[in-house]
Amino acid sequence: MNKSTWNTKLLSGLALALLLSACKSTPMVDKPASVVDKSPATATKPADATSGADTSAVKEVSIDGHASASGYNPLKDPSNILSKRNIYFDFDSDAVKAEFRPMIEAHAKYLITNGNAKVILQGNTDERGTREYNLSLGQRRSVAVKKSLNLLGVQDKQIETVSFGEEKATEACADEACAKMNRRVDIVYENE
Repeated sequence: MNKSTWNTKLLSGLALALLLSACKSTPMVDKPASVVDKSPATATKPADATSGADTSAVKEVSIDGHASASGYNPLKDPSNILSKRNIYFDFDSDAVKAEFRPMIEAHAKYLITNGNAKVILQGNTDERGTREYNLSLGQRRSVAVKKSLNLLGVQDKQIETVSFGEEKATEACADEACAKMNRRVDIVYENE
């Protein structure tokens, strides 16, 4: 092969690499659904109808950082989506289901608004599998939820992940309904 052919192939390869890198796509992250602030200190704000965000699954949430001064804690209000703290997984999976997205978005909004708040994401599994495998699966589940929160803007310093594996599983599950309740990540706020 002569030098001219080699240079032509090299330049063609570089041009192709540049073209492909210029066309590289980045994952798109949907805008979080709107959350309506219903704190006592503010009036009700309707969701922006022009935003195009589907808010049908999002319940009204109070995330006002000043709400605690009035004694109201949205994390303990059973009618508030922030009181929901369990994200359930399919068998042998660490994929976060779409049905838990509104809850994760509400917790992300709360954590962003309250920069000093910290959560511990506790990964759990059912009793099937070895102890080592279940510890690993529980950690992968907690990290999957952490990544979801990070994508929504929550800082790493506000999130801790831990795996309990099968340690917090219900004793002797006899059926799938019982076992599926053990395949979860619990969201636990620090100092709560």
